[in-house]
Amino acid sequence: MGCTPSIHVSQSGVVYSRDSDGSSSPHRDGGPLSLPTTSSWTSGGKEERVTRSKIQGGVKEVQFGPMKIRQEAVQVLLVFPKEDSQSAGFCWACEQAEYKCNMTKTPETALKTFLDKNHDIIVIDKRPSTHFDAQALCRSIRATKSSEGTVIVAVAKHPQKGQEVSVMPLIAAGFTRWYDENPSPIACYNELIQLEFGEVRAQFKLRASSAIFTALDQCQESIEITSKDNIIQYVNRTFEGLMGYQREELIGKELKQEPIKDKNKVDIPITINTYGEEGKQWQGMYYGKKRNGENICQNMKITPVIGQGGKIRHYVYVKTPCENKTDESEISDRFLLERPSDLYSRYKGKKKSYDVRSSTSRRSDGNIQGKSSSFARIHSMSIEAPITQVINILNVAQESSSDVVAASLDRVLDILQTPELYSPRLGRNEDDPHTSDLVDGLMSGNLQKLDGSVNAFKNASDTQLQISTLTIDTPATISELLEHEENWDFDIFELEAATQKRPLVCLGLKICSRFRVCEYLRCSDTTFRAWINLIESKYISSNTYHNSTHAADVLHATAYFLSRERVKQRLDHTAEVAAIIAAIVHDIDHPGRTNAFLCNAGTDLAVLYNDIAVLESHHAALTFQLTIRNDKCNIFKNMERNDYRILRKYIIDMVLATEMSKHFEHVNKFMNCVVKPLSGFDESTIGLGTSNISSSRFVINTLESRTLIMRMLIKCADVSNPCRPLELYIEWAHRISKEYADQTDDEKEKGLPVVMPLFDRKNLNIPKSQVSFIDYFITDMLSSWDEFAVLPNLINHLEKNFEYWKKLSENN
Repeated sequence: MGCTPSIHVSQSGVVYSRDSDGSSSPHRDGGPLSLPTTSSWTSGGKEERVTRSKIQGGVKEVQFGPMKIRQEAVQVLLVFPKEDSQSAGFCWACEQAEYKCNMTKTPETALKTFLDKNHDIIVIDKRPSTHFDAQALCRSIRATKSSEGTVIVAVAKHPQKGQEVSVMPLIAAGFTRWYDENPSPIACYNELIQLEFGEVRAQFKLRASSAIFTALDQCQESIEITSKDNIIQYVNRTFEGLMGYQREELIGKELKQEPIKDKNKVDIPITINTYGEEGKQWQGMYYGKKRNGENICQNMKITPVIGQGGKIRHYVYVKTPCENKTDESEISDRFLLERPSDLYSRYKGKKKSYDVRSSTSRRSDGNIQGKSSSFARIHSMSIEAPITQVINILNVAQESSSDVVAASLDRVLDILQTPELYSPRLGRNEDDPHTSDLVDGLMSGNLQKLDGSVNAFKNASDTQLQISTLTIDTPATISELLEHEENWDFDIFELEAATQKRPLVCLGLKICSRFRVCEYLRCSDTTFRAWINLIESKYISSNTYHNSTHAADVLHATAYFLSRERVKQRLDHTAEVAAIIAAIVHDIDHPGRTNAFLCNAGTDLAVLYNDIAVLESHHAALTFQLTIRNDKCNIFKNMERNDYRILRKYIIDMVLATEMSKHFEHVNKFMNCVVKPLSGFDESTIGLGTSNISSSRFVINTLESRTLIMRMLIKCADVSNPCRPLELYIEWAHRISKEYADQTDDEKEKGLPVVMPLFDRKNLNIPKSQVSFIDYFITDMLSSWDEFAVLPNLINHLEKNFEYWKKLSENN
C-alpha cells in the first residue's frame, strides 16, 4: 500500500484512515486498510456467515451496584509493524463489534495515539520482528498514568510442538493477555468480545468507583472502611480532619492500633461482636481519642457488607460528632444521643428523638479485655439500655420541674426501675378465686413458703425411660391422615391412635421434609430419623398432657404459622428450622409437673437451674446433650460453627419463651415492637405518609423483632388448644385438667403447697378454669398474633369455644 492519502469507509460506517506516519484514525485522511469486505469467511471448507443479529458486541449500560452507568464504545489500539492477515482480522473484529479502532506501526506513534485516546484495549504484535521491542513498548505504556485500567494483549507465535513457554515475562512487562497467532476473523472477534465482557467491563466499573470515593471524600460524615478482619482499608477526608490522622498512617493497620478513650463499658464489645457476626447493622454512641489525645464523642453506625458467598467482606463505619461536644468535662452536664431509628420518634412525627445521659452512667468499668476482637475494642461504647435512657431523661426533666411534677416523676421513676416492666404486678382477686389460683399456679416459678418444719428440699423421684427404636412405617391409614397435616383442623388424636401414641416421628418427618430441614442441617435421613426417634422416646408417655402428642400438636401449629404469608416474609430458613426443632423438643422429658412444684419440692432440676425457668432450661439443655453426645443422631454435626451457634441460640430462646412467668412481657413487647409498627395502630401515625410506613416496615425486620416474632410463634403454638375445633379442645382441656389434678394430689401427699387449688379433685371445675385461661392468657395474645399473621379461622374457633365453656360455667 502506498502513502498516497486515501480514505476507506467500512460497512458499519466507521471511517478508518492511515496517516503518513503509519497511524490509522477515524478522523484523519490516509490509505485504506486491508479489511474484509464481506461478513463471511471460510472455515474447514464451509462458509459461515456472521451477522449483527447473531453476534452483538458493545455494552451500552452497565449495572454497578445501585448505579447504572453508560459505557461508551470500546476503543482499541492495534500496533502492528506491517499489515497482514492478523491485523486485518482484528480490524474486521473491531468493525463487527462497533469498536473505535486506531492502528499504528511504530512505538512512538502508538504511545502518542494512546495518550490522546486512552484506549481500553491495546493489541501489540509480539511475533519475531526487527521493527520494535514489544515488551519495551508495553512497559512504556504502563509507565503512563492513563494505562491503569487498560488491557494489553500480546500477539505471539504459537509455541512449537513440545516447546513450553512461560507467560511470566509478558506479565512482568505489563501485558494482560497472551494471544496465539490466529488470523481467523472470528477468533479475533471472540478474543475482543471476551475481553470486553470480562476485564474491560471490570475495569470500567472500577473507574466508576472513583466517583463514589469522590462522594465519600466530600460528605460531612466521618467514614471508615475495613476488611472482615478489621484491617483499615479506607478513611475519608472528613475522618482525617476530625481525628487528626493521615490515611497513610491508618490504612493497612488493625483497628486496635487506633487510640481510643480508655473509659468504656465492658459489655459493649460483646454486643458489637454479636451484631457483626450476625451480619446486622449496629448504631449507637462511642467515645474515642483524636491523635492529639483530645476526647471525642460520636454517633456511629456500623454496617457489614455482604459479598461473595453471602459472607461478610467489609465493615463500613459512619460517624457523626455529637453536637461538637468533644471534651468529657463539657459533656458531663448533659448528654444528648440522637437515635433516628427510635420507634416512637417515627410515630410521633418528631424530627429527632433524644436521650439524656447522666454522667454517672459513663464511669469507667475497666478496659476492654483481649478476648474481644479488635472490631469491638476500637469501638467500645458507653450506652445504656433504652429504659435506662428514659430514666436519665426523666432525671434531667425532674431537676427543672415544680415540686408537684417532681413528686409525680419520683413515682414514675420508681415504677420504671422495676426489673419486669412488661409483667403486671399480680394481685389476688378474692372475687375470682379460679383465675387467681390459675395465675398463681402457672406464673409462679419460685419457691413458695412452706408450713411448719416440712423439708423443702426433699427430692422427687426421677422417672427413667429406656430408649426404644421406632421403625418408621407409613401404612395407608397413617399416610391418609398425613395428607391433611397442612389443615389447621388436623386431628392429632387420630394420628396418636394410628401410631400407638408415637405421632411425633411420623408428623415430624412429614413436616421436616416440607421445610427442607435435613437440607439446611446437611444431615442424612438416617441421622435425622435416629434423632427424632430419640427425642420422642424421651417424652414421658404416661403423662396425660405433656407427652409426645402435645409435642406433635405444637409442631403442627408451628408449621401452620410458618406457612402464613406475613410470617414467611419475616423469617429466613434458619429461623424456620429453629422453630420446627424447638417445637419438637420444647417439652422433652417433661415430668408432668409445673415449675412451681419442682421448686417447692426442691428437685435436682430446680437446684441445678436456681429455681429459674427450670423445666424450659432442662428441655433445651437435654436436647443438645442427647444430640451432641451420640454421633449417630447428631443432626448438627455437619453444620458450620457460626450457623450452628445462631441456630442453637434461636432454639434455646424459643424453648425458654414457653415459660409462662414471662408471658405478658413477651406479648406486650410483640404488640408494641411488631404489631403497632406494622399495622399503624398508633393514632399518631395517621397522615405521616409513605416514608413512615417504610420506616415501620424496617423496624419489624430487625433481629430483635424477628426474635419477638419467633417467641410469639411458639408461645401461640404451645397454647393453641383453645383455637382448635371444639372436639379437639375438649379433649385437651380434660387432659391438662387431669395432669394438674394429679399434681395437686402429689402436692398433698408430699406436704407441699398446693399451687392450683382449683384443680383439687374435690372442687375441680373444668369450664371455669378454661374460661379463666382464655380470658386472662389467650385472648390478647391470639388477637395480637392474628393482627400479625392473619388467622381468622383461629379467632373464630376461639370465640365459639369461649362461649361453649362460658355457658357450661354459668350452668355449672
